[in-house]
Amino acid sequence: MKFFGKKSLRHLFSHDIGIDLGTANTIVYLRGRGIVINEPSVVAVNQKTGQVVAIGTEARAMLGRTPSHILAIKPLVDGVISDFEITEEMISYLLGRATSGSNKILSPRVVVGVPSGITNVEIRAVRDATRNAGAGEVHIVEEPMAAAIGMRLPIHEPVGNMVIDIGGGTSDIAIISLGGVVRSKNLRVAGDKFNSDIIAYVRNQFKVLLGEKTAELVKMSIGSVLPTHAPLEMTVKGRDLVNGLPKEIVITDTDIRDALSQSVESLVETVREVLESTPPEILSDIMHRGVYLSGGGALVKGLRELIESEINVPVHVDADPLTAVARGTGIILEDLESFRDVLIENESELPPKK
Repeated sequence: MKFFGKKSLRHLFSHDIGIDLGTANTIVYLRGRGIVINEPSVVAVNQKTGQVVAIGTEARAMLGRTPSHILAIKPLVDGVISDFEITEEMISYLLGRATSGSNKILSPRVVVGVPSGITNVEIRAVRDATRNAGAGEVHIVEEPMAAAIGMRLPIHEPVGNMVIDIGGGTSDIAIISLGGVVRSKNLRVAGDKFNSDIIAYVRNQFKVLLGEKTAELVKMSIGSVLPTHAPLEMTVKGRDLVNGLPKEIVITDTDIRDALSQSVESLVETVREVLESTPPEILSDIMHRGVYLSGGGALVKGLRELIESEINVPVHVDADPLTAVARGTGIILEDLESFRDVLIENESELPPKK
């Protein structure tokens, strides 16, 4: 009778799973299959029974449309856990879906991406929620590092790599060299802030209240931080704040530019600050190699060109910026030992919050 060691059993029966635990979307990578789940980070809960009604796309469809006893919750705020139990339910659901129909003799090994510069308490919450959701082994990696790995940048070489990861809750700006972060800043200006900027602008200028999903649609459809060749416009529906009745208005790309101007300026200024504090040799590498954009915010029209013109450095957008972090977690799982130095293996190793 042949006996298998732990490693052999893990190879046969367990799963390696990478999770980009995002404020807007959670993306799951399954080793050997690639991206298997890309769902909104939303959970609908029945407050009468305390039971979870829906998770992901189904729950997102309920935002703003639920009766009083059903609450659609975003359990992650600014990239960190705000509701521990609901996050645990969501991760458990995602792990179950990713490994459905498979033999589950051993619990999966999981690598989770988190924003840079979060606190020890926040990192412990991610680790505990993932373990409680059914993971056997949990590793944590900072999202800009995972994004750099996902974009196949030479992070272990003595060369400077600059990554700007613009997610839903936070933007991570990091300079990486020799497997470590040389300089970084975490900014709470990202996709969700852009949405709230649009809602505030329309409320102030048109006296109309838009829903969050409508603002997201406007941003994706006609949002541009630079003037476009042809004017863009979109008809949206909201509530008239004067009489409380439904109202339809036309919004242009100029309106969206005005709405986003302050947040975009803040993002560009933070990129400048990181560059200004970067050692000259690494700065020289970045000027030669360019800056790499990832995350959903990288898809905002004109953002790449604007950053490029403001910092006088070439800016590249990843071919699939939304999944860069998740792909990075997958590459780490392929060869965990080689990437051991980029992982936050315990709370004491986490850099202090900036």
